[in-house]
Amino acid sequence: MTKQATTKKVGVLMGGFSSERDISVRSGLAIYQALQELGYDSTLIDVGRDIANVLKKDKVKLAFLALHGGMGENGAMQGLLEVLGIPYTGSGILASALAMDKEVSKKLFMHHGLNVAPFTVVNKKSKRGQKKNLQPQAFEFSFPRVVKPVAEGSSIGIRIVKEEAEMAGALENAFSFGDKALVEKFIEGKEVHIGILGDSALGGVEVRPSLEFYNYEAKYTSGLTEYIIPPAIDDAVYEKTKEMALIAHTALGCSGASRADFIIDSSGAPYILEVNTLPGMTGTSLLPKIAAHAGISFKELIEEIIKIAVNK
Repeated sequence: MTKQATTKKVGVLMGGFSSERDISVRSGLAIYQALQELGYDSTLIDVGRDIANVLKKDKVKLAFLALHGGMGENGAMQGLLEVLGIPYTGSGILASALAMDKEVSKKLFMHHGLNVAPFTVVNKKSKRGQKKNLQPQAFEFSFPRVVKPVAEGSSIGIRIVKEEAEMAGALENAFSFGDKALVEKFIEGKEVHIGILGDSALGGVEVRPSLEFYNYEAKYTSGLTEYIIPPAIDDAVYEKTKEMALIAHTALGCSGASRADFIIDSSGAPYILEVNTLPGMTGTSLLPKIAAHAGISFKELIEEIIKIAVNK
């Protein structure tokens, strides 16, 4: 067995209050099992309102974040851990907040020359009134469109809208998760996800869901998605996509492991969708699949994430 990255007590933080709670629990259990098998002094913590007291009581000296969405991934938990003086895995406060906000992150990607799908943001509380925002002239691109919450993950709240009559319902659905909705042009193409670890792109996976798109059900139900590793795309396009993923990871200021999501259109142009700063670590999750193809086992991946956290 290799030397452990730390002898300090590791707390695996999972659960929480976001819409991705169930997936977070699954990630947390997988990470905890790996830590136990690696011989780490570790404890499993279901995050509640009393998390600060629990961390102190359990004498946690390093937090392994298995939280997805909400306060676990938007910088809030990272801020609390910094106040408590507890090192943690993954990205810091600012990078987490930037990546979680799809509007801000897209603008940052554009600033760094990365392709993004044409988009606009609809604010539920706009002084112009919601009804006016739903009018066709508010959008500069045709159907189909993708409507999604600005700050949710795991494809929660996403709808593909094919005609004007569906827009109001799709926006209302997105608004149930927050005050802003992102409306972007639907890009027909292959969905490719690139895994980043440290300062390197590990590789990628192409997903081919049997459903309309790679939604929550397709992501977390075994058998509903075909995974192609490496992606069935041109080698030059693949290299370009990995390069873009690393640029996005760096531009946001991410640390540790992340996963960048892309659509590759019929001409071979990659469009970046988002960067996940705390990617899933379940049995169907993409980062562990990408790492495995790169010769990194799940336990080795966990070990490396801890090493980066200890050294940053």
